[in-house]
Amino acid sequence: MATEIITKVDLDEFRDNLLKDIKSLLDQPEQPPKWLKSYQVKNMLKISPGTLQNLRINGTLKYTKIGGILYYKQEDIQKVLEGNAK
Repeated sequence: MATEIITKVDLDEFRDNLLKDIKSLLDQPEQPPKWLKSYQVKNMLKISPGTLQNLRINGTLKYTKIGGILYYKQEDIQKVLEGNAK
């Protein structure tokens, strides 16, 4: 098994590459999640649980239920918002 000696120059080069990679990750725009839970939708729209339930019941907002948790598509919420624009 061969040994390899790491020098200060190697560490400086590694640090520079690492910082460059981190900066490129931070510069990328954050993708919104595709699926949102009920609490996220309520916070986003600033509505009560009852209002969210009414939106589900009258078919205004589509949802998917998996294991007792309701999920809403981000694009469906955008469509509702754009459809109600005045």
